[in-house]
Amino acid sequence: MVLRTRKICIGAIAIVALVLFALVAGDGRADEKPVNVVFILADDLGWTDLGCYGSTFHKTPHLDALAQRGMLFNQAYVPNPLCAPARSSIMTGLNPARTGMTYPDIGHQTITLEKGLRQQAGPNEPFLLAEPVTCLSPDYFTLGQAFKQAGYVTGHFGKWHLGRPPFSPLEHGFDVDIPHTNAPGPLLHGFFHPFPIWPKHGEPGDHLEDLLADEAVKFLHENRDRPFFLNYWAFQVHSPWQAKQQQIAQYQAQADPNALQRNPVYAGMVESLDDAVGKLVAALEKTGVIDRTVIVFLSDNGPFVAPHPPPVMDPAFAHIPPTSVLPLRGGKQTVYEGGIRVPQIIVWPGVTPAGSVSHALTCSTDFFPTFIDLLGWDFSQAPDFDGVSLRPVLEGTGEARDEILCHFPHRQDTRPYEGMVAPHTGGPAASLRQGDWKIIRFFAEHQDGSDRFELYHLGEDIGQRRDLSGTQPERLTQLRTLLDQRLTEMQAVIPKRNPAFRPTMP
Repeated sequence: MVLRTRKICIGAIAIVALVLFALVAGDGRADEKPVNVVFILADDLGWTDLGCYGSTFHKTPHLDALAQRGMLFNQAYVPNPLCAPARSSIMTGLNPARTGMTYPDIGHQTITLEKGLRQQAGPNEPFLLAEPVTCLSPDYFTLGQAFKQAGYVTGHFGKWHLGRPPFSPLEHGFDVDIPHTNAPGPLLHGFFHPFPIWPKHGEPGDHLEDLLADEAVKFLHENRDRPFFLNYWAFQVHSPWQAKQQQIAQYQAQADPNALQRNPVYAGMVESLDDAVGKLVAALEKTGVIDRTVIVFLSDNGPFVAPHPPPVMDPAFAHIPPTSVLPLRGGKQTVYEGGIRVPQIIVWPGVTPAGSVSHALTCSTDFFPTFIDLLGWDFSQAPDFDGVSLRPVLEGTGEARDEILCHFPHRQDTRPYEGMVAPHTGGPAASLRQGDWKIIRFFAEHQDGSDRFELYHLGEDIGQRRDLSGTQPERLTQLRTLLDQRLTEMQAVIPKRNPAFRPTMP
């Protein structure tokens, strides 16, 4: 059965007024200048990849300084362990389980706007998996459109991966889109000139992230006297893993052969990401708008934690995992904590205390309703968000949510990695965190088509090493019921056992 995505009519949503939020005085005076927003999204950056998150190998002075300006979150999540779904959740405030954008379009440039379940699969495939939505329909009212209608000049720089025209940033409220590509990454050898995703730009020796940051800085200078929304969605640290030679040499000399984080190529990419952030912050300071500019930084999902062969990794370092997120379990493309718990920093002058750390649960769906709340936007008919306003968290007055739902109706990554707790089958799954408890439902895992469950208490077992599903039957039943309820509410596509599956005999 094909399930239609929920559509939100833009014409039914109009901004009635923009009540300007006073950042410094905090009293909501209407004569204050509008608040600017710079939204920085890293690609595949791990929870422990920054110095401010505990890395002793990666050098991230600019991001560490950013954390000292505002609030660092140690329990921030995305609702899906892959890039496009998480990005759609930022733009719409909706969970990918609801929109159907649960898996990215990997270079096929296909257009699918309705979610559904595949009706057949080959005899070597145990599951009938979801048929995901591949493009963000203009029928959704997006964050870019909200800022645009509020009178902001809007710019998108970097990765998009939510659809080529007519589904590009230019159709979702952005005045500028550079380099105007829907590519999932910079493509092979693409971090250095010539750029496959940005033809006829740059010169030999140029680095993609450096040039994108320079373009974003130009945007900031050109619009210093206007309210702006800058979407800087970096290509770092997505594969192919490529770094500047001086960076590789520097980190290679410093690497501890016994450390889990020791890949000099990946470390160089983290440094390039940090340099880009430094350029943006410096531009905000130079233009004199830093004290009335909100800065958001987070990653779209967890990192790859298993070694990768050439050509996506330098042959000299192909045996070394790009990074590690231990003590978290898993990584990108898994519903374990390593795939969906991400670094997040928010600097909201006059709101977030400098150098503060939040233990509150947050989700990438929360940004849209947070901006509506704290920027004082009054919509005649606000979208029915899956996210919530983070106002109480940012102001330090309370929590905003106690649940995190992740739905991934596709195969998970099962490649072994250093410190791996235990192998898993890699089937489609959904997870629900409520408080410190987390349940994982592996769809149709058993041959009879029934599901398998795992249960963890993250407060005592952040690494998800002790499955309590056999010893906590009441808690398991409660969370099973709640997870089923949430998936039903969102009309989530539920994978099934493939009746044509014929397992090969050992």
